[in-house]
Amino acid sequence: MTKKIILTKEEIKFKSKRIAYQIYETYVDEEEIVIAGVANSGYVFAQKLAEALQEISTISIKLCEVRIDKQNPINPIETSLDSSEYANKAVVLVDDVLNSGATLIYGVKHFLDVPLKKLKTAVLVDRNHKNYPVKADFKGISLSTSLLEHIQVVFDGEEEYAYLS
Repeated sequence: MTKKIILTKEEIKFKSKRIAYQIYETYVDEEEIVIAGVANSGYVFAQKLAEALQEISTISIKLCEVRIDKQNPINPIETSLDSSEYANKAVVLVDDVLNSGATLIYGVKHFLDVPLKKLKTAVLVDRNHKNYPVKADFKGISLSTSLLEHIQVVFDGEEEYAYLS
């Protein structure tokens, strides 16, 4: 199996900053927003977006880790924040890769159980194989791949890249 690098560390940094600007433009009137990252790589990407947002805006950022059982997404979803901490707030749900859309659609469903001002989604890599009617409002890169190909994002200390295998 060969790895084809689709995003380098520098490209991930650039795309994170661009998405941060898009989020800022969307939420410019907000005093505080919640950046909710899907556990593991999605949460690391959410942290990167939060850091980039703090560099370019005065909006207060609250980070939230979202734990979804990707093998069985109908299981209860857990968040690092109590629902009262994101109720009536603007939220951005973040994941590293949008594949079938299951993770994002169940994540969106979870957040819609409380009243929100606005909910948007952000991903680093958007594949075009969705099984659910969900889209990424903010995306780093969009790729058309075969169903047999796999995209992995690596955030491991100094090692940051996305590859196709």
